[in-house]
Amino acid sequence: MGFFDVTNRYAGLDAKADPLVKLAEVVPWEDFRPRLEAIWRGSSAERRTKGGRTPWDAIVMFKMIVLCALYNLSDEQVEYQVRDRLSFMRFLGLGLEDRVPDATTVWLYREQLVRAGAVEDLFARFDGYPRDQGFLAMGGQMIDASIVPVPKQRNSREENAALKAGGTPKGWDDKPAKRRQKDIDARWTKKHGRSHFGYKNHVCVDRRHKLIRRYEVTDAAVHDSQVMEAVLDATNIASDVWADSACRSAETEEKLADRGLRSRIHRKAHRNRPLGEHEKTGNRTRSKVRARVEHVFGAQTNDMGGTLVRSIGLARAKARIGLKNLVYNMKRAAQLTGMPGAPAPA
Repeated sequence: MGFFDVTNRYAGLDAKADPLVKLAEVVPWEDFRPRLEAIWRGSSAERRTKGGRTPWDAIVMFKMIVLCALYNLSDEQVEYQVRDRLSFMRFLGLGLEDRVPDATTVWLYREQLVRAGAVEDLFARFDGYPRDQGFLAMGGQMIDASIVPVPKQRNSREENAALKAGGTPKGWDDKPAKRRQKDIDARWTKKHGRSHFGYKNHVCVDRRHKLIRRYEVTDAAVHDSQVMEAVLDATNIASDVWADSACRSAETEEKLADRGLRSRIHRKAHRNRPLGEHEKTGNRTRSKVRARVEHVFGAQTNDMGGTLVRSIGLARAKARIGLKNLVYNMKRAAQLTGMPGAPAPA
């Protein structure tokens, strides 16, 4: 190899606008270090010994997990891609001569995030960054939910009935290997006549910047209206709230009014009482605004490799979906800072 071969290859990537370069520049990675170090390495008193191989840098491991969420890669795939792709190596700050974290290490680090319940904290930490840069939550808030699929469980009717009742199907406790492969937290739901199995990603997105400001993860059977109040963003400087007709009820309208918020929720027809022309026109007007929240789900599905969760259990699903939301915000912040008229860095 020549002395400048890698440098010239990186210059070629820059000419093609490598998106990971912008992401590496915009995200304040070091702001995450104290929290990540506390989770992954623990205090010096907690470590059993100072011997052995030096542990991986906390930010390098966090970036590995970010790559998994950004491109919907499995742990084995992200290890392979980092070994294979110069853009991934540069994003991690690794050279051709450096070791690469293996798939097992990536899995173990993510498990520590899950056990510590740290993803919500990391999401909140990054949410403060675009606010500090001038991208405040404004223009009102749009609330919606998206179904996040998981691998389907081939259970019998009796087993599904037992799970729905909160119990453990007969015989599962005697087969621990089988039990570990069963997701007892995910649920079935129907949408547009089709059945779906998995979880729901409930989000609150600000109208102006299309950043996810709040989110909740539930099983797929939870109705959108049950989570609406939990995801409302009190920091949005406008009072308008958009949501689809599934969230509309007298109780919801009253709760929004009590919080000083103005409902822009779609009106819905009832049996023997269809919508009038005035109400249909109002719904079409609301749809022009509410459609912006679909851009968020579209970006996660099309630009970020899809939303399939390869894990078992609600705790892991919350971590993976939360990371997906966090990485979407990172990607969106990188886009916003490059737009004409963007606020100057603080």
